[in-house]
Amino acid sequence: MRWDSQRVDQQGQQTLPGLPGLVRSVETPEFAGMVFHEVRARSILNKVSGKSALPFRWTINPYRGCSHACRYCLAGDTPILLADGRTRPLAELRVGDEIYGTERQSSRRRYVTTRVLAHWSTVKQAYRLTLRDGTQLIASGDHRFLTDRGWRHVAKSAERRRRAVLASGDKLVGTGHFAVAPKQTVEYRSGYLSGVAGGFGEPSEPRVLQRVREYLTGEDSISLPVERPLVPSEEWRKGFVAGVFDVDGEFARGDLLVARTGRANVSTICEALLRMDFRFTVEDLGHRSGVQRIRLRGGLAEQLRFLHTVDPVRTGDGELAGTAIKAADRLAIETVEPLGLEMPMFDITTGTGDFIANGVVSHNCFARNTHTYLDLDSGQDFDTQVVVKVNAVEVLTAQLRSPRWTHEHVAMGTNTDPYQRAEGRYKLMPGIIRALANSGTPFNILTKGTVLSRDLPLLREVSADVPVGLGVSIALVDRDLQRSLEPGTASPQARLELVRKIVDAGLPCGVFVGPVLPGLTDSVEQLDALLAAISATGATGVTVLPLHLRPGAREWFATWLAREHPELVPSYRQIYARGANADIRYRRWLGRRVGPLLRKHGLAGNEDRSMRKEEPTWPKGSLVSIPEQAASAPQEQLELL
Repeated sequence: MRWDSQRVDQQGQQTLPGLPGLVRSVETPEFAGMVFHEVRARSILNKVSGKSALPFRWTINPYRGCSHACRYCLAGDTPILLADGRTRPLAELRVGDEIYGTERQSSRRRYVTTRVLAHWSTVKQAYRLTLRDGTQLIASGDHRFLTDRGWRHVAKSAERRRRAVLASGDKLVGTGHFAVAPKQTVEYRSGYLSGVAGGFGEPSEPRVLQRVREYLTGEDSISLPVERPLVPSEEWRKGFVAGVFDVDGEFARGDLLVARTGRANVSTICEALLRMDFRFTVEDLGHRSGVQRIRLRGGLAEQLRFLHTVDPVRTGDGELAGTAIKAADRLAIETVEPLGLEMPMFDITTGTGDFIANGVVSHNCFARNTHTYLDLDSGQDFDTQVVVKVNAVEVLTAQLRSPRWTHEHVAMGTNTDPYQRAEGRYKLMPGIIRALANSGTPFNILTKGTVLSRDLPLLREVSADVPVGLGVSIALVDRDLQRSLEPGTASPQARLELVRKIVDAGLPCGVFVGPVLPGLTDSVEQLDALLAAISATGATGVTVLPLHLRPGAREWFATWLAREHPELVPSYRQIYARGANADIRYRRWLGRRVGPLLRKHGLAGNEDRSMRKEEPTWPKGSLVSIPEQAASAPQEQLELL
């Protein structure tokens, strides 16, 4: 085949050997500068998290841009701080896992719990960072860490774009490297059982009792009675302290009390803590029984080291939330050195835009979640490396035939655009549409790609059998501003013509007007012109979305704004002072401005009232199978826009 001669893996160029199911990576003159990584996927239907506010439970993404996965990556064995206080290697994280991120509250950055929203892998040139306290991290040159001077990349851009990079002496924000958890050896388990048995109180936590049962009855079980060794090993001591802590300890409000125990155990606990280099105080509670309390010293870094070193069951789920985190001298950069080799790298997207990697605050990749949402993609970020699920139709057809499939509404385009440029070559969507229609599954498509017009005859045909919803995003009509803000994307005129074609085909089409940019695209004249143009297409509904600046997008947009429109920087600081959403006063002001214009152009319906809601509704025609008014459109989750 002609494309076989263009295989990247035959030409010695970049492939993604770490990508699950990879068949081949190809380049072709038809799509200059692009690499298609063809994979055989195991599943096409993706279930939306039960806690999501989205009005559907299933999505389909036949394509996945992967150069965004190459932007910010860490080695797979990097330990990530979970919301329960434990750690897990980055490579083993899964979507939905609860972890710690950070957010700025008043003047301090503090821990908050968040979730993993996406997880992927690639192969990148590796760099080793060494900090003053000995912490080491392996990262790509594009990865960013938080320092006392702000976010810094590991190395200079290969494309020679200007960006701030780490330098010797920069202090990272965090606690320092995480301790390695003990192995579940016989000695550790014996020590744990001894600690539980010797505690002042009685074990009542179900998870503690479960661990005790496992150690007594599971594989390599330990027989009673458990005798204390004359010369305890290091692993036994760790287990003993963990057992005492699970019965008598406490981790709350920034304090870690190792134990509340009698004098008989105090010496054993203190000796174990000293051998592990912990500092502590022993407090006499004045009880006749001689009960004493052992309090750990050293703050957050030592508390985490304790939890990771001895590995108790009770690690304090979410107890770090609200705890301040800052830069430290011991976390100053000593060296950043290229390793001269490519390594498998992993990254995640989180709800806060960051995560804690081996004790320091690390920025996650937000290319998909920001540039596509804001229509700011240059076409280079993730259109140059595209993962194609070449067996999408085959796998989807099998999944839809399953007796367990209940024909629920399926959404396409809320994550990655199904009508991106790759669809022009692979033509996966016609087969996906037919598979959904043949199974009686209603669906909707959200896009900003004009390739959809190719499938309008098919969409009209299947709409007689299943409900179909279509949505198109249009940010503005000013062509000059569009070239500056969203180069490489379909022009506003091309998207308006797409809406017209959809309506002319007898199909519904809702339009997302967004993002509306304060001071740039929110004048009466601009909104009037855009809504007039949309009305002329016959669109069935409109929702207006003000700019949403979550972490990742915020830094990118601030740089662009300061360069292109510095006079607007003060007003943006005021409008977005409280976070990613525009200030409620601005949203209400925009609603009052948009409402009359929607009515003027016959687009009001329910949409003008949606501006007064905290979450705007999806425009009429863009969704199916649910009451339109009940379908809120959380801005941070409409990644395509």
